[in-house]
Formats: sequence, structure tokens, C-alpha cells
Amino acid sequence: MRRYESTVIIDPDIPPENRTPLLEKINEIISQKDGFLVKLNEWGNQKLAYEIMKKNRGYYVHIDYCGTGLLVSEMERFFRIDDRVLKFMTILLEKNVDIEKIKAKMAEVEAEAASSAQANKPENTETLSEENEPEQEDAKTENDSSEKE
Repeated sequence: MRRYESTVIIDPDIPPENRTPLLEKINEIISQKDGFLVKLNEWGNQKLAYEIMKKNRGYYVHIDYCGTGLLVSEMERFFRIDDRVLKFMTILLEKNVDIEKIKAKMAEVEAEAASSAQANKPENTETLSEENEPEQEDAKTENDSSEKE
């Protein structure tokens, strides 16, 4: 199995609710042809280097996947047929790929993201408010003592 990446430029005038079926169809093609989707990254609207079909902007989508030549042929056929796609480009990243290593790497990245999200998440608000209360009482007693002097 080989690893590929495809960058697709979609018509920017298409609303997001009509763009979603296109992305779902890409996922469906990958699964039908026994491929493995590593990552689907939506880059959003970007300015084009040159005008394509009288458009100055395009909605970029980057797809990282593993599969065979049949999968690439089917994806490119779909991109050519679909009017929503302005341009596409597919690049071979690796010739021989071990999918289990990629899955393990993806799981590791997700675990790191989850742990960093957990670390950035504030603790229980009750604990924070209890910690703040004694400080406020100390401030009141300091103010009271300065007033007495």
C-alpha cells in the first residue's frame, strides 16, 4: 500500500452545507477502495495564484491517505467529474507504508492532544473559589488593622 496526499481546490461560492457531501463522498471513495484516511484538513478560503474558472479565491482541502493506484484513479476521476472542484493535485509520499505504524502514530498524537487539553483545562471551580476565600479574609483583616492604627 502507498501513501498519497491530494490537495483539492473547491469552488469558494459553495455554502458549507453543500461542501460537506463532497467531503463525505471522498471518505466514501477511500473506504470503498480499501484505503485508509490518515487526515482530512480543511484549509479554508485562500487567494489563488492565478484565476481559475473566473475565480480569484478557492476553498482548499488537504487529504492524506493510504491506498492503491486504483484508489487514486477513482479519486481523480471523481474530482474531474464534479463541478464543485476547480483544481486538484495528488502526490505520492511513500511507496511502502505500514498502516499499523500510522495508526499507532495517530493514536499517540491523539493521546498527547487529549493530555494537553486536560492540562490546560481549569480545575474544579469550587476548589478555586475555596482557595480564594481565605485570601479575601486576609485582605480584610489587613485593612481592619491599618484602620485601627
